[in-house]
Amino acid sequence: MAQSPFRKSQLVEFPNTAAGHDGVLSDVSGTTVIKPCKQAEIRFYESTSAHPDFAEYIPKFMGTLSLLPDNDPAFAAATALTQSSSFDQQNPALHHAPDPIVVEKAWAPSGGGKITTETAIMLENVAEHYQKPNILDVKLGARLWSDDAPRAKREKLDRNAEETTSKALGIRIAGMRIWQGLDSTDDSGPLIDGYRVYDKTYGRALTSETVRQGFEHYFRLRKGDVPNKLIKRVIRRFLEDLEGLQSALEKEESRMYSSSLLFVYEGDRTALQEAFISEKTFLDSLEEDGTNQGNASNGCTSANSMGTSNGNSLFHGEAPSDQATLPPHHHTPTTAPLDEPNPEDDEDEQPPMPPVQALKLIDFAHAEWTPGQGPDENMLHGIRTVIRLLRELLQW
Repeated sequence: MAQSPFRKSQLVEFPNTAAGHDGVLSDVSGTTVIKPCKQAEIRFYESTSAHPDFAEYIPKFMGTLSLLPDNDPAFAAATALTQSSSFDQQNPALHHAPDPIVVEKAWAPSGGGKITTETAIMLENVAEHYQKPNILDVKLGARLWSDDAPRAKREKLDRNAEETTSKALGIRIAGMRIWQGLDSTDDSGPLIDGYRVYDKTYGRALTSETVRQGFEHYFRLRKGDVPNKLIKRVIRRFLEDLEGLQSALEKEESRMYSSSLLFVYEGDRTALQEAFISEKTFLDSLEEDGTNQGNASNGCTSANSMGTSNGNSLFHGEAPSDQATLPPHHHTPTTAPLDEPNPEDDEDEQPPMPPVQALKLIDFAHAEWTPGQGPDENMLHGIRTVIRLLRELLQW
């Protein structure tokens, strides 16, 4: 199995956790998120390869990490074990006991006690390629505890749900980081390096009547404002993702307690505009290539067929301009294609296309597939609530 080393001293605190989860790390480059977890969450991530429609809506799972002391004579590093189809069989126990990771608030909804774990999962950093990522964490579900939770935990989480929007709406805003600029005069929350930060206390204070204000803050709308064209496009893309996730979950039989929706979009308005322009330029190039290839073969190759020829469409249904028509669903490509792709030749790699937005489902410490039990209506209730709220924003 392929291995790549990480010394503890090479790992840093991950800054973009909107809900303030303790213990989340990343490599220095910020490409990889390292989240301490228990074996149940590892097993769930491994299992998602058998559920490709669902897997499209979660961060890419890159494997697991066992942290070892920097002075370990054999490893002197943390060893990244990359994902494989036979993970359990091909990874014998480490010969040297790892230095355990102590995780605060392991059960995110309750802010409860500590757990000690020797493992972490490695995930893609969804916010990596944004200039100023605006991040929102929305906790899903009216019920927040799994079947194995002790009675005291169940009662505490039920009280939390009753006292917040979780019980009635199936959602609670767990945290936000919103780019305001270093010279912002908005005093609605703490300003940290130009970001306005809203922690869990903000979301817990919202009611069924005021929860939409949280989404207004996230999209930087003043109460009653009509979203500008850029923000309307971003909201429509989130809606398309939410509807796709809803459809995927309606086809699955699962139970996921205390999972969250992670929203990310480009908070720098200039960079956001440039991202839309880059998409249109790329689409125009596809159309031109398709026309040329069609002429050469006396056939007709559309931009849509080119964009979906590898099984992955390139753009959302929302066009980057009023005139352009984009193929349906789903994600902006991270890199432009090469004429002659060579994944082993790093020098020929294209720079990432600037992203517009992303939506991912995260936090699977209490998730499992449950054949015969039907779709997870607890989760779906929350997703439908968010869809309704975003549609209301577009109707202003």
